[in-house]
Amino acid sequence: MIGCSSFLAKSVARNISTNGFRRLASTKSLKETLQEVIPAKQEQLKKLKAEHSQAVVGEVKVENILGGMRGLKAMLWEASVLDPNEGIRFHGMTIPDCQKVLPPAPGGKEMTAESMLWLLLTGKVPTPEQSRQLSAELAEKGELPPFVTQLIDSLPKTLHPMTQLGMGVAALNHDSEFQAAYERGIKKPEYWTYTLEDCLNLIAKLPALAARIYRNVYHPERSLESVDKNLDLVGNYSNMLGFGQNEHLTEYLRLYIALHGDHEGGNASAHTAHLVGSTLSDPYISYSAALFALAGPLHGLANQEVLRWQMAMQKEIGDNITHENIKDYLWKTLKSGQVVPGYGHGVLRNPDPRFVALQEFCKTRPELQASPIIQLVQQTAEIAPDVLKEHGKTKNPYPNVDATSGCVLYHYGLTEFKYYTVIFGVSRALGALTQLVWARALGLPLERPKSYSMDALEKLIKN
Repeated sequence: MIGCSSFLAKSVARNISTNGFRRLASTKSLKETLQEVIPAKQEQLKKLKAEHSQAVVGEVKVENILGGMRGLKAMLWEASVLDPNEGIRFHGMTIPDCQKVLPPAPGGKEMTAESMLWLLLTGKVPTPEQSRQLSAELAEKGELPPFVTQLIDSLPKTLHPMTQLGMGVAALNHDSEFQAAYERGIKKPEYWTYTLEDCLNLIAKLPALAARIYRNVYHPERSLESVDKNLDLVGNYSNMLGFGQNEHLTEYLRLYIALHGDHEGGNASAHTAHLVGSTLSDPYISYSAALFALAGPLHGLANQEVLRWQMAMQKEIGDNITHENIKDYLWKTLKSGQVVPGYGHGVLRNPDPRFVALQEFCKTRPELQASPIIQLVQQTAEIAPDVLKEHGKTKNPYPNVDATSGCVLYHYGLTEFKYYTVIFGVSRALGALTQLVWARALGLPLERPKSYSMDALEKLIKN
C-alpha cells in the first residue's frame, strides 16, 4: 500500500508539472492575485485612452466606450431633452414656460407635481381642474398597505433612508397590476394601461412611504398624519413630514419636486429605471433599482456635499463674508485636490435653469434673503465661475441645481442631510415612471448594448 501511494503521488506530481499547473498548495489569496493583475490592466486602459480615444469601433469612438458612454446618442426618451446651452425642456417647454402655465395648488403659486406629471405624460398643459382631479385620484391611492408599513417599521433606524425607500418601493410590487395582468396573459398593446396604473399607484404612495421613513429614522416620537384627500401630492408630503404648517417650505418642495421630476434619460437613475423596465419588470421593481442608482455619491448626494462645504466655509470665514474671503476659500478647496461641489454638469455648459429658478424663489422670500447660508450661496455663485475658469479644469464653471437646493431645505428646518436624496427620489419618479408608460405604449425593446474587453478593443483597432 505504501509503495502504491508513493507511485500515485509521483504520478500526480509529474502530471501537474507536465501540464504547467502551479502546485495546489499556492499561498497566494484571491486578493493578492488581483493585486498583481490590476496594475497591468490599469496601464492597458491608460494607453488605450491616450493613444486610441478617437479611434472608431463600428460607429462609436473608443472614448465613448471607455468614458461611461457620456454623450453617446443611443436612447429614446420622450418627456424631456437636455440642451447643453438652454438646459432642460419638457416637451419643448423651458422651466420659465412651465412656471407660467402649469397650475399651482389652491392658494399656492408654484407648479405642482401633478401638473408636471400631466405635462410629462401627455405633452399637454393641464387645466386647473384636471390637475386637481389628478391630485384627488392620487390622494385616494396614497395610503400604504399594512405589510409595507410593517416592513418599514421593522427596519433598524440606522439603515440608510435610501435603502429603506428602495426596499419599500420594491415591496409594493406585491400589488402590481401589470405583473398580475402579464401572468394571466394580455396583449402587448394593453401593456401601457396596466403600467400606467402601477405608476400612478406608486407616485401616490411615495409621500407616505418617504414620510414614514423620515419619522422612523429621525423623529420616532412623532405621530404620522394620514393622507388628506383635500391636499395635493406635495401638500400631503410636507404635512406627513411634520411641516404642514410651514407654507414656505411646502411651496419650496412643490417647486423642487417639479423641477427635479425629469432630466432626460441618460442620468444614472433614469437610465436604470428604463433598463430594468425594458425586461418587462413592473414599475415598482424598475423604480426601486433606479433609487439605488440615485443613492450613489456620484448621482444623488450632491446637494448634501454642497451644504457641508458651504457650512464649512461659513465656519472658517465667520461673519466677515467678503468676495475676497470666498475667493480664497474656493482656491483652498481646489488646491487641496477637491472639486467645488455644486458647480459643473455632465451635459450643461451654462448656468443650470433649475438653479436659476430656485434662486428666483429665494429672492421672493424675505426670510431666505436674510439667511446667512442663502446669502453665502448667492455670493459664491457670483465668484466661483471666474475662479473655476482661471483654474481651467472644468468644462462648465457655472452653478447647477445642487448649489442651492439643499441649503434652502436646511434653512426651513429640514436639516437631516442623509434624507435629502429621498426627496430627490420622490421627485424623479415623475419622469422615470412616465418613460416606463411610453416604453410600453411604443413597444420599445429589451435594452442590450454590445460590450468589449480591452483586448478585443485593441484587436478591433489594429484591424
